[in-house]
Amino acid sequence: MAFITLGLSHHSAPVEARERLAFTDSELPAALTRLRALAGVDEAAILSTCNRTEILTIADPDHAQVIVDWWRHELNAPAGLIEQFVYTHRDQAAVLHSLRVASGLDSMVVGEPQILGQMKDSFALASQTRALGPVLSRLFQHAFAVAKLVRSSTQVGAHPVSVAYAAVQMARQIFADLSRQTALLIGAGETVQLIARHLRGQGIGRIVVANRSLERAATLAREVQGYAIALTDLHSYLSEADLVVSSTAAREHVVERAAMERALKKRRRKAVFMIDLAVPRDIDPAIGELEDVYLYTLDDLRNVISANLQARAEAAKQAEVLVAEYAGQFVRWLESRDAGKLIRDLRERARRQRDEVLDKARRKLAVGATPEEVMGFVADTLSNKLLHAPSHRLRSADGVEQALLLNAARKLFDLPEDEP
Repeated sequence: MAFITLGLSHHSAPVEARERLAFTDSELPAALTRLRALAGVDEAAILSTCNRTEILTIADPDHAQVIVDWWRHELNAPAGLIEQFVYTHRDQAAVLHSLRVASGLDSMVVGEPQILGQMKDSFALASQTRALGPVLSRLFQHAFAVAKLVRSSTQVGAHPVSVAYAAVQMARQIFADLSRQTALLIGAGETVQLIARHLRGQGIGRIVVANRSLERAATLAREVQGYAIALTDLHSYLSEADLVVSSTAAREHVVERAAMERALKKRRRKAVFMIDLAVPRDIDPAIGELEDVYLYTLDDLRNVISANLQARAEAAKQAEVLVAEYAGQFVRWLESRDAGKLIRDLRERARRQRDEVLDKARRKLAVGATPEEVMGFVADTLSNKLLHAPSHRLRSADGVEQALLLNAARKLFDLPEDEP
């Protein structure tokens, strides 16, 4: 059996192909059951996300095309579509690939942690459908442990590289305790939603959401346990905000300098951190000239993100070394496991042959054969039985296979090398 991973990702396939060849959550359980039921497939798991679909199997070494054919049939995909974009990893390369994926080193954004949770979901589903066996079970557990080690011992995931996360990390650097701060979020689009969730996760004290559509503001506010206001009421809440984040589609400034000056007077010079993520800008740039205001724009955050991406790339080099080391550790376990099974099989066959010869020897003694005759019979017959299969295999092999077998046999039986 071989460890075979077939897959496609953002590295190898455009989004149209990834969408067409992905499994939905509802399709996965039945698909995984059918995959495991294929002849020649001993273990199986499927990882399917927006950026990658991978099929992990312990299967016959020549079953890669069988699995591709199953994949095509399962999703009713056009002929040749999978082959156009699929990559195949085997054995040691497959182990290394799985550890890199779990550690975020193969992700679109290096170091992002989301893929690890998706791999854990894949492992849970494969366990529930009883598609796993000892090898893939251990591989998943090993991958999770290595991913945790990579995150704790390198800086590969320490630097924020999304606008939303970078904004929240900057807020954490300015405010020692977010639980005592109020955030005023202007807009209710995707970026503001992400920032709101990050802030809630970081324990922000209070969130106020302002939007032209009060209904959209209320929807987001309910999700993050905040308070919704109409955009027309914005200036009434400016003085309460320690953190202001704005991202709307307005053509003019949403927060004017005069309004901010009035808010600062009410705050009695208590500092305000403001982030303007809109293009064109929502916050009057002149506000940045006011004392006690720290104003950052989208370009400022992009500069931070660019520097962080470089830092992640450097950290990723350290992580790659770590992952390669632990991939080798898993492969050594796999090889020792295979050797152990082979040794057990050899010993079992030798015991059976020994018992057969002993049984014949007893019968010879019973009909009057001398001990010397029986001892000779046992020695000759047992050695012939033990050597028959390997001798036959060596004689019937040809070409490269015979050369490999001859070399292996000399090592196995500790025979001297041929003279040149």
